[in-house]
This record gives sequence, structure tokens and C-alpha cells, in this order.
Amino acid sequence: MCGIVGVVGASPVNQLIYDALLLLQHRGQDAAGIVTQQERKFFMHKAKGMVRDVFRTRNMRALPGNCGLGQVRYPTAGNAYSEEEAQPFYVNAPFGIVLVHNGNLTNAQALKAELFSTDHRHINTESDSEVLLNVFAHELEKSTRGVPLQPDDVFTAVKNVHRRVRGSYAVIAMIAGHGVLAFRDPFGIRPLSVGKSKDGTWMVASESVTLEGTGHVFDRHVAPGEAIFIDLQGNLHAKQCADDPRLYPCIFEYVYLARPDSVMDGISVYQARLNLGETLAKRVISTVPPNEIDVIIPIPESSRPSATQLAHLLGIPYREGFVKNRYVGRTFIMPGQGVRKKSVRQKLNVIASEFKGRNVMLVDDSIVRGTTSREIVQMARDAGAKKVYLASAAPPVRYPNVYGIDMPTSSELVAHGRTVDEIREIIGCDALIYQDVDAMKKAIGSLNPKLDGFDASCFDGVYVTGDIDAAGIARINESRVGQEEQDDDTSRLALPNAQEA
Repeated sequence: MCGIVGVVGASPVNQLIYDALLLLQHRGQDAAGIVTQQERKFFMHKAKGMVRDVFRTRNMRALPGNCGLGQVRYPTAGNAYSEEEAQPFYVNAPFGIVLVHNGNLTNAQALKAELFSTDHRHINTESDSEVLLNVFAHELEKSTRGVPLQPDDVFTAVKNVHRRVRGSYAVIAMIAGHGVLAFRDPFGIRPLSVGKSKDGTWMVASESVTLEGTGHVFDRHVAPGEAIFIDLQGNLHAKQCADDPRLYPCIFEYVYLARPDSVMDGISVYQARLNLGETLAKRVISTVPPNEIDVIIPIPESSRPSATQLAHLLGIPYREGFVKNRYVGRTFIMPGQGVRKKSVRQKLNVIASEFKGRNVMLVDDSIVRGTTSREIVQMARDAGAKKVYLASAAPPVRYPNVYGIDMPTSSELVAHGRTVDEIREIIGCDALIYQDVDAMKKAIGSLNPKLDGFDASCFDGVYVTGDIDAAGIARINESRVGQEEQDDDTSRLALPNAQEA
């Protein structure tokens, strides 16, 4: 999960890209990077950390030019501890190319071997994004018929990328002296939108809120398999480059990842979460009689729309029972000290009066590992709740995600191989209610009948790219990022509030 942005304008774009990355901060907090172009030369700054910490005034002054790219990173493959793997990535031939990528390649290791033995290209990191960049660079070199570079040369290269690469990828690349390219994988798993400002500046970004928040008018979503090339004169060229494009966006974007004020592939994220609350209400009624619930309380932040709708339909009071601390810093390990794990209680504090003596229904957007849920349930009990029910707006997460979300091995997922009652015992709640998989797909899919379906692999085990089996998941897990004890807390409760990011 990452956030990416590309801009082509007639005036300096460094501040614009910085502002866009702030609007995408919820999609990644591990590292940030910006690259700009002036007179065919690239200027880049990237480092680990949040956008506000990575870029200082001196860094911004060193990023001249009227077009550029930016990325915020949440690592799911490669080495999370290496600043070299912060994006953008760069290759010098052909022309000079920089690239940012959101997603995860499922055949990265095979491609890496191919690049070495057949394409004679060197990969210097463990990042699948560097692999993707070199595949594109190789294909562009093959398709180029001369200078100036023609849009059709670029589209031919993208077409060949689609034929070689598997997995999820939303990509923005800048070709020195020519323009900015954006394309999505043939299933459109990861999102990408394009818009234009009144002064003619084009912007491509992961979420529509980035366009709106920087004064751009949303034009459209980049179609699955489509490539868009914006030349330095501001002319947009577009072409479908996939042999069999189908729209299967990641359903977890709507459940949790995206900002609620974004629209993705024609679906309002906020309305999708309201709909999930509506279908969840039917599941709650069949499990816990509404007259046994005194209050409905969301677990911040993404569950609020679903919890609001659930409370409205059941006629039960909605209350805020948790206050989130958005300023939890990192844990510093000093010589001679042991590792101090951050507790959920550092990130959330209860409003005890909303729990004391009540039967409380907590609502979360999803339950992944279950450890956070267990601690939150205990916090509700410690605050005096008589009974604690837990409702999830998403179905049980039973399978690993291989398309760019940190839901790795099955053994880490609390729902894998367990019944709902077994999960309930682990979490420690009095009742556990999950969303139904088909109801979830219908609730969100009804907002855009033109969708072919969803990637809901973490819920139903169906991997839309068709190349994933148990052996494939094992290979991908070998290259996944681990969370070391001394590193920053990247659990979901540690993330900034999406509405404020």
C-alpha cells in the first residue's frame, strides 16, 4: 500500500507535489520521495519518515522544474529498513526514467532472473518496484524508433509490460525530456485518478481527494490496462494497452485503506462504508437482539460511517467511546534497555462514562491479527462495560493478501482455520458478528454496476490474477517486510487519521 502522484504543469511543481503527498500520507508512513525535472535533468530527494519530516526548506529549494513525481511508502516487499528502497527509482537508459509504484508484483523473482539473464539489466535492491522499472525501461528501449519519442512507442512498451508482469501495479513514470506516463495493471487492482487545474496543470494520483485538495478538477479514473502519457506541452494521450482488461479493484480500499472523501472507480468510499453498516445491521439482528445493546461505539477511524449507519438502523444510541492519540512517537532504544512494546492503550484512551454499566457493541472496519481487538475489548471491560459485543464491517480475513497490503502469512491471521466462536474466545468478547462476503461485495458493487468484480482475496481466497497458489504465496512471503521490534509502530491504530492526513 503506497500513495503516488505525478504532475505536469507550466510552473514549479515541488510545493504542489508536497501538498499532494500530505493528502496521501494515510497510504504510507515509512518513507517519502519527490523527483522533479528541469532541462532534462532529474532532481530527487527521498528518505525514511513522514512527509513533513523528510522535506525541509533546503530540500524543497533543490527540487526545481515544472513536472515531477512523488510517493509515500508503506512497505510490503523488499527491505523496509533501507533508504535506498524509498521511491522514486531511477534508471539512466533509455532517455532517463524515474518511477513510482503502488502495488505488489507476484512474479518479481522470476522477472529479476529474467532481467539478469536475458535483458542484461542489474537490480540493486530487493524492491519489486525496481524490477518493474527495469522491465519498462527494457521494453521502452525495444519499442523506441527514434527521437523525439512518440506516444505510441510508450504505449507499445506498456503493452509488453502487461504481458510480462503479474500482480498489482499502479505506476507513474517520468521520461526525461518527454513527459509523464501513468498506467494500471489489467485488473485495475490498485487505484489511479487523473485531473486538471484551471491553469492547465495535469495531476495523476492514487486517490481523487488528492486532486480536489490541490485545486484540480477530477477528470476520470485511469482504466485497467490503460496508459496515459502527458507530454511536456500538456497534451494528454491515452490508449488501452492490455489484451483483456477487466475491472477488479481491491475491495479493502473501500473497507479501510482509502480516505472516506475519495471516489474510486466511480464508488464513493464514504457511501460504501455506509452500505457496509446497513448490511451489517442484518447480521447483528440475527445474532444479538437489539434490545440487549445499550450503545454502539466505533473503533477509530475507518469504522465510523458503518457504525453510524448501524446505530441509525437499529435505533440504538451512537457514542464516541475512544479518543485516539495522533501523536504517538517512536520508541527509542537506548543502550542497556530492553524493547518496550507500544500498547494499544498509548494510542487509544477510553471515555469511561460511555462504557460503565452498559452492554456495548464495538464496531471495527475489519479484524486482521486480532491482537488489537483483544486489547480493545479488555479496555471496554476495564472501563466498566457489562457486556462487550464486537461487530466487523468486513468478513473474516482468512487468507494472505499478495497485492500490496500487509496481510502476509496465514498463521498471523486470527480467522485463518478458525470458526467464528473460536475467534470470539481468542478476542474475549461476548458476541462476535462478521459481515458476509457476498453481502459486502453486493453492498459496495451496487454503487457501480460497471465493475466486473472485486479483488477480495483476503476474504474469499480468490486471487484475480490467476497465478497464485500455496507455493506462490510462500515465495512472496520470503520477500515480505518484517516488523522489527525496534522500529516504528506501523499497526493500523498508529496510522494518522485518514480524514486529517
